[in-house]
Amino acid sequence: MDPVGEARERYSIAFYLVAMEFIVFDLEVVFIYPWAVAFLTHGAGTFFAMVIFIVILFIGLVYTLKAGTLEWDMKKFKHEAIFK
Repeated sequence: MDPVGEARERYSIAFYLVAMEFIVFDLEVVFIYPWAVAFLTHGAGTFFAMVIFIVILFIGLVYTLKAGTLEWDMKKFKHEAIFK
């Protein structure tokens, strides 16, 4: 295949933000799955710790949705909300 475009072409910041969000929510599954498997052997303290963990991640998801990082239309991309 013949190369198309410049070799030093920059990627959009949205690409990196979506990649970081994927890593964060992928790590969420890594923490939740073993906890769910051993749920009945642990006490109520681990349940409340996991609820707090999920609430924090949910707040992060709501923030990223409001910031518009999942919007691929660059005209609507809100840079101000991300770089504050």
